[in-house]
Amino acid sequence: MTAQPSDEDLVRRAKAGDLDAFEALTTHYERQVYSLARRMLRHEQDAEDVTQQTFLSLIEHLGGFREEARFATWLMRIVTHAALKVIRKRQGLETVSLEAVTEPQDDSEAIPHPEFIADWRESPSRLVEQHETRRLIDDALARLDEKHRLVFLLRDVEGWSVRETAQALGLSEANVKVRLLRARLQLRERLTRMLGDPAKRLTPPEHPEP
Repeated sequence: MTAQPSDEDLVRRAKAGDLDAFEALTTHYERQVYSLARRMLRHEQDAEDVTQQTFLSLIEHLGGFREEARFATWLMRIVTHAALKVIRKRQGLETVSLEAVTEPQDDSEAIPHPEFIADWRESPSRLVEQHETRRLIDDALARLDEKHRLVFLLRDVEGWSVRETAQALGLSEANVKVRLLRARLQLRERLTRMLGDPAKRLTPPEHPEP
């Protein structure tokens, strides 16, 4: 049984002009690239366009890949930045950061008290990796508003650092942390309704009206 070539081997061969090696990289990562673009953009045609743009960018910039990071990590950064360009274009943000437009003017970023609580052993980010709950996760992610969904995807799903996430989205690191916490709470609550153990459900105490 012939061993499959590693990404490192395929990258070196593709850099040397081996089209079969480049095609192998494209085939291997096409679904992953599209999946991330689809989660970020929530629009099939936009995700397909970003996927195509990502691999065109790969052709253009592969020679400059210094192999200091994993190829998959580097490729996911390309698709992320391509998707963010689409988002900024949608909102007319060619020269304005996401934070400047989406930063709340009131206390709407206050951490909410969950309305529904249940005992869980798995965190939302761990559940993302489980195939049998992937559809439920995607549905719950799609219900998050954009500013929280993007932070969760980059920080918890793609594994970016707080600083990297902040730089990519044009946010402060403090804002990334707040949005990430809100995203985790919202996602956890939605998934708890579907995956939590009904026997262990708790409801928060009602607070009297002031």
